[in-house]
Amino acid sequence: MVHVSQQQIDDYARDGAICIRGLLSAAQIDLLRLGIEANLQALSPRAKVASNADDPGYFVEDFCNWQTNSYYKQLLFESELGEVAGRLMQSSTSRLYHDHLLVKEPGTRQRTPWHQDQPYYNIDGKQNCSMWIAVDAVARHSTLELVAGSHLGPWLMPRSFRDNQAKWFPDGSLAELPDIDGAPENFPILGWEVEPGDVVCFHMLTLHAAGPVDGDRRRRVFSARFLGDDVVHAPRPWVTSPEFPGLQEQLPAGASMDHPLFPLLWQR
Repeated sequence: MVHVSQQQIDDYARDGAICIRGLLSAAQIDLLRLGIEANLQALSPRAKVASNADDPGYFVEDFCNWQTNSYYKQLLFESELGEVAGRLMQSSTSRLYHDHLLVKEPGTRQRTPWHQDQPYYNIDGKQNCSMWIAVDAVARHSTLELVAGSHLGPWLMPRSFRDNQAKWFPDGSLAELPDIDGAPENFPILGWEVEPGDVVCFHMLTLHAAGPVDGDRRRRVFSARFLGDDVVHAPRPWVTSPEFPGLQEQLPAGASMDHPLFPLLWQR
């Protein structure tokens, strides 16, 4: 059994984000590095370039590769990540939702803007957990930042990162994002300088953002998302990010996420 302290569980419930130091071993981080490099050499059709053409660096994302990337699969199925997520979610089960690669090459000045993840997704439910795992040391100014308590709501308007368009929910249907960067002192912002092996765990409704990277540093991140007992399928009339083509015909609205795409990784 993995030890997750009651304090960590309580902090996660209160703040919607914690950092667990040294959760992964050096060997597990090496495995993940191999997976990331293999992913970068063979990006999927789901990959997106998230930096502009004039950016001196390069920011690339990719999604849902665990079935074809043996390194990712080994880490997800053989590590303690699923159990840790289950205990933080206070769930009797932990199911994989998807993996997400986020790589900022040296000198990337593109910020990841403030957003919540869940409005982009095809799920509803409160028991969820994302894990942000850097295989490189990340300075405080480049790391993931999160607004404590924002996971308690409300849902805020998701917009496209590069052109600020409302492509998911209709304009006016959700509250707009506050100007966090304009007055950061008004928000309880969490963020940690991290070393390989540290894992930032956060709720899918927690507002988060990330900074640019220095010219001599890579920031290779693997993010894994987990679902708990109360999460159900919520088909959307628009393309979700990531997309799961054909899932609506197999899982009706309100059904549990019991499907081969979302394997059960841990059960109490």
